[in-house]
Amino acid sequence: MSEKEQEVVSEALKAEDRLRSKWHVLDLEGELKPLEEFDFTGYGNLRKFADYEEKKKRAVDREPPHVRLMRSLELVDYEPASDPGNMRYYPKGRMIKALLEDYVTGMVLDYGGMAVETPIMYDMNHPTLAEYLNRFPARQYTIESDDKRYFLRFAACFGQFLMAHDANISYRDLPMRIYELTRYSFRREQRGELVGLRRLRAFTMPDVHAMCRDLPQAKKEFKLRFKLSMNTLNGIGLDTDDYELGIRVTEDFYRKNRRFIRSLVRLHGKPALVEVWKERFFYFILKYEFNFIDALDKASALSTDQIDVENGERYGITYMDEDGHGKHPLILHCSPSGAIERDIYALLEKAHMDMEKGRRPMLPLWLSPTQVRFIPVSEAHVAAAMKHAKRMARSRVRADVDDRGETVQKKIRDAEKEWIPYIIVIGEREMGAEKVPVRVRSDGVIHKMSLKELVSGIRKQVRGKPYRPLPMPVSVQRRPKFVG
Repeated sequence: MSEKEQEVVSEALKAEDRLRSKWHVLDLEGELKPLEEFDFTGYGNLRKFADYEEKKKRAVDREPPHVRLMRSLELVDYEPASDPGNMRYYPKGRMIKALLEDYVTGMVLDYGGMAVETPIMYDMNHPTLAEYLNRFPARQYTIESDDKRYFLRFAACFGQFLMAHDANISYRDLPMRIYELTRYSFRREQRGELVGLRRLRAFTMPDVHAMCRDLPQAKKEFKLRFKLSMNTLNGIGLDTDDYELGIRVTEDFYRKNRRFIRSLVRLHGKPALVEVWKERFFYFILKYEFNFIDALDKASALSTDQIDVENGERYGITYMDEDGHGKHPLILHCSPSGAIERDIYALLEKAHMDMEKGRRPMLPLWLSPTQVRFIPVSEAHVAAAMKHAKRMARSRVRADVDDRGETVQKKIRDAEKEWIPYIIVIGEREMGAEKVPVRVRSDGVIHKMSLKELVSGIRKQVRGKPYRPLPMPVSVQRRPKFVG
């Protein structure tokens, strides 16, 4: 079957290009201004975001900087033997991805999400699923089995909604929060849009839905999750300077809920781009996205949430209200981080933009594959360096040893190319010393400190974050080269 025959395009996606809306900026004073009336001075990224949304030019005409970085750091690469938009992860990249998955899942569980697991494929002819399929603006993958046609999920909605349909739910259970980390969700994005980690056809999406009793409860939950999303991105290493808020809303909902929407913008702390629809076209009445603006001025949605007014009824999800009658809940659709792959993309693009400003590019310390690199001056110092590295591993610090037969200066340069946060040269003077010189990447200064102080400092900086051990052998000499 050809690509054209396999592609299933939803009615929502076909109609999206015909959709007419008005673009505004909502400022911190609560004034909604048309784009042409807003002064973008001091809001350069918001201007780029507005231009991107107005023009809707999604295709990329040159390679984004993160592609070179993801390969040079041996994190991620294209997989030529697979469908475009499906990637291979080398050990360091897999560790970073796993840590992000662990972190976001932990944030959702702390918020009250109940983790579940659901299938990745569904019957194309299931009446409820087929109807929802056409309400979602995405292209689907389809496969055939036993003379039936299936589609690969593009979100966790299908399985979670079918699960909720079969559950006995009381109003006392609401808001009911169901969570799945989908590895993977699938969208058959167009080839011109597929580049690096920015837009993929198979991606890892933390997806948490909340069944809510009514609009007041939904709004309260929506704001709680808005804060959850901000905190999650902050923990990943992206703050409000790194992304812009986009709000999509029906005219009727905005008119009746101005104060609520303004409160979201105030939480964000800077003006937001607002798209207002004359009438509701999709299944939601309100949606927000935190959009990262990359080095090519492309906007990419990270965190998002929606107030869905259709699918409670469409899927036959009911809760028993206190009056004894079954009612359909409103449903919130949230990903507090967006796709995990896109978080890696944003961190690498941010590092590139830091480099352009004269700052050393870095990953957050808790995500750095190697946190401490020991460089022995000679073979006689390798055993001591190995002993230090293994001792640090017992303290949950990722340390390795460059025991190659290279010069010390070459080893230091290579460690810097790997963005290693702390570099320690071990020679005769350091063998018995209480304090050793530590090259600290964040400030470019050599600090004298004991190894115990260094470990303590690292542990303090990564407090509250998940841990994974070193993804490669401790000995740098024993490591394969994945990218030529």
